[in-house]
Amino acid sequence: MKRTFSSIRVIALGYAAVVLIGTALLALPVASVQQGSAGIPDALFTAVSASCVTGLVVRNTATDWTAFGQTVILVLIQIGGLGFMTIATGFSMLLRRRLGLRERQIMQESINVDNIGKIASLTKMILRGTALCEGVGALLLALRFVPRFGLRHGLWLSVFHSISAFCNAGFDLLGSQTPYCSFVDYADDALVTLTLCALIIVGGLGFIVWEDLMRHRLRFARYSLHTKLVLSVSALLTFGCALLFLLFERNATNGDAGMKQALLASQFDSVTAHTAGFNTVDTASLSNAGKFLTILLMYVGGSPGSTAGGIKTTTVAVIAISTFNGIRRREFKGIFGRRFESDALSKAISVAFTNLALAMLGVLAIFALQPALHFSDVVFEVMSAIGTVGMSTGVTRDLLPASRLIIVFLMFCGRVGSVSFALALLEKRASPAIMNPREKITLG
Repeated sequence: MKRTFSSIRVIALGYAAVVLIGTALLALPVASVQQGSAGIPDALFTAVSASCVTGLVVRNTATDWTAFGQTVILVLIQIGGLGFMTIATGFSMLLRRRLGLRERQIMQESINVDNIGKIASLTKMILRGTALCEGVGALLLALRFVPRFGLRHGLWLSVFHSISAFCNAGFDLLGSQTPYCSFVDYADDALVTLTLCALIIVGGLGFIVWEDLMRHRLRFARYSLHTKLVLSVSALLTFGCALLFLLFERNATNGDAGMKQALLASQFDSVTAHTAGFNTVDTASLSNAGKFLTILLMYVGGSPGSTAGGIKTTTVAVIAISTFNGIRRREFKGIFGRRFESDALSKAISVAFTNLALAMLGVLAIFALQPALHFSDVVFEVMSAIGTVGMSTGVTRDLLPASRLIIVFLMFCGRVGSVSFALALLEKRASPAIMNPREKITLG
């Protein structure tokens, strides 16, 4: 009997194949600036970080990888951001090959849509929208990079960072003079920081929201409940947390900054922590409150069916709203005049608990291997990995090979798990003929 893998397993195996191919290419001598290859461990770490759109690095992307190596990283970022099934489906449509039911089912699972009949049109919208956003972002960034770095290198930097920002990857090529500096030199540049913020936000909203916005334009009342939740929670986190960063960092990273730079830095800190991984201030210099807020944002992440990671904004919304209604003893579990699905809360709790459990196990495992590391640095690193963010206090390069493998595992779970791992635990199966007796337990 022929065995057929579930859609979730196909997605996981597909990402694993992308990682293996990326590792093999980055391990080639032509990919490294220094004589000889980068070595399998560093190549694997970089390939996972790029294909899982994380941004944690053990090598300086600007100086340690050749143009070939940087191109491989960029391709991995694009595949990881859109999803390999989106790319594969796009190629099938380009070759005018009809999509089969199996392909549609896998694509449906990959981008979290309900209507399988809309897969073809949704794929076209995703590819066209991505090309438009990344193209516009590259043109805007070129206004700064071309005058400073020249036409050829400036355009390459513009394209690379536009794709990296839209895919919420966090890889940058600005460390040629100051290693691992990210966008610190552009902290007070509104054009660069706001362009990156826009790309990160649009990429992190999710393709389902894109379609709803295109169909109903600015008519909020006609949006689906999913879109309303995504937009509301995203706006609250983006602007609310920017105000908190402005408050927390006034005597820390923004201590010597003017009002303009402080506002831009606070807004950028709020946006990039959702899974982008760039920084315009020294992450290690954040106040304790700023670091903790960043960890919370990394845990939440972006929205379902997007280029972002984390447990997702809708997960937090469902848990928060259901908890609030429960405290008020209200049977109604919903918002905006709509009820959640009956299993929405159980799914949300499963996703949140799974990610938190993986993060806790990762912290414990790394401390077992390297007990001398600082507690906040390890927690920050682990949450950055599981949330596919890429922000770091600088501890990445101090990790032992075994600790790096833990980070690799968490990055992979963060990307595949946010789409598939938790869902694999909740795959619908036929109800058993005999049900066990139900008994009340005391909670709280």
